Amino acid sequence: MRSIETDEGSKKLELERRAGGLKYILQWTSPKNVPFVYMGVGRQGYIDRNCTYTNCFVTSDRSYLGGVEKFDVIAFAGPEVIRYSKGMLPNKRSPHQKYAFASIESSHYYPVCSDHLNDFFNWTWTFKTNSDSRWGYMAIRDEDNNLIGPNAIMHWKKLEDMKPVSSELKEKLKSKKKAASWFVSNCFSMSKREDFVKQLSKELEKYNLVVDIYGACGSLKCSTGEHEECLKMIERDYYFYLSFENSFCEDYVTEKLLHALQHNAVPVVFGAANYTRFMPDGIYLNARELGVQKLAEKMNELIKSPDKYVDYFRWQNHYSYHSRADSIETDDYCGFCTMLNNEELVKKESRYLDMKKWWNQPNRC
Repeated sequence: MRSIETDEGSKKLELERRAGGLKYILQWTSPKNVPFVYMGVGRQGYIDRNCTYTNCFVTSDRSYLGGVEKFDVIAFAGPEVIRYSKGMLPNKRSPHQKYAFASIESSHYYPVCSDHLNDFFNWTWTFKTNSDSRWGYMAIRDEDNNLIGPNAIMHWKKLEDMKPVSSELKEKLKSKKKAASWFVSNCFSMSKREDFVKQLSKELEKYNLVVDIYGACGSLKCSTGEHEECLKMIERDYYFYLSFENSFCEDYVTEKLLHALQHNAVPVVFGAANYTRFMPDGIYLNARELGVQKLAEKMNELIKSPDKYVDYFRWQNHYSYHSRADSIETDDYCGFCTMLNNEELVKKESRYLDMKKWWNQPNRC
């Protein structure tokens, strides 16, 4: 009798046979830096992840195929390639090749300011919702476990149409006694989030409420070795978690949001994203929209009104939030190899004529 594993292996081999053999990916920028460091060498990264397709072959050896123009894809890590002169880029290119711009870092820190990167890339592999392949921090599923986001257009249930919070969750939320927590290590951010938190802390004093700051920028400690315990502490003790981004960039929403959503705290967000791409209205507070005074007022109001606070968790009856690496379906490395095996996409002509406009925030350079 054939095992399930054997059947799965046969299916993969058949998929790869139909796709026409190995797909070669050349890492033009350093293979030792994030995010390329996690791709693995050869096919191993795809095999280890149990990807649907494992026929993508990764190397940083430019002479591996005898010429750079022979690779199917040449991948460039955004934070490095933006600093390259024209002479540091490939000097030969085949019509069939795709040049991919890859970044999980914000354009606020790493803008494209060189004109020679216009009309250079065919594909993008980033956290932006309009990227060709996604490289992000979270996946959103509906109550039937279907993958639904994040996406540029989301069809959320209205808060009033969501089911009420269960009595079990209501009971759990009663354990909270502290206003807000923030885990942070970068104390001098482009977004100046630390300045906003100082002002917020001062404003909250009026209500005898405190923001507990853990890490290098605060007086409290929760070691990285006890990460799970730190997250449990958010769930048990805190009404709010500050999901404050270090920079302002479209769609740049990191795992900081998951800290709140996966651990029964209301997220207070601070960034340049359109947050309705990530969450339904009525389940978070937007610090930049509210401003310091109104935010402190709202936090106090919700702490003092348990019934109103509880409504911020009605979403849990309908949606769930996950790390993208939790599933083969959303694994970003698997996704890139799947795209390379999509014959229609590979044949389709695509060019980013104005990379600065696509990647940067306005007036960044």
